[in-house]
Amino acid sequence: MKFAFAASQPQARRAWLGLALVSLPATAAAADAAPAVSNAGSLLQVFIGLVAVLLLIFATAWAAKRLGVARGGSSNLLQVISSASVGARERVVVVEIGDNWLVVGVTPGSVNALMTLPKGEALPAATATPHASFAANLKQLIEARRAK
Repeated sequence: MKFAFAASQPQARRAWLGLALVSLPATAAAADAAPAVSNAGSLLQVFIGLVAVLLLIFATAWAAKRLGVARGGSSNLLQVISSASVGARERVVVVEIGDNWLVVGVTPGSVNALMTLPKGEALPAATATPHASFAANLKQLIEARRAK
């Protein structure tokens, strides 16, 4: 019995090998046709995924801005009260630290403490426009010349 099983095994191998060789052209033809459709579908799927991720990033940023989520690193200990530009890249900033206001000069290369003040109330912005103050100054100058 063992001899019959050993003899039938090479025949079975040949049968499987023959079946594989016969089906090889059909498999190759199917492989040639499938990637063209699959590549276009894969490219479309990647593009849709990219658009979805970008929309998710923008929606999250919009929601964070809308809800007033603080940026990382901010704390209640330090708060910027006001700032003013005094040059192209220079600023004067009033910072509240505890019960004190610290006036600092900020340049691209350094931050220098200018003055320390006791905590006070922030003054409302001036309502006069620069043009109105210029007009008032010009009027005073003209009247001073006439008085001479």
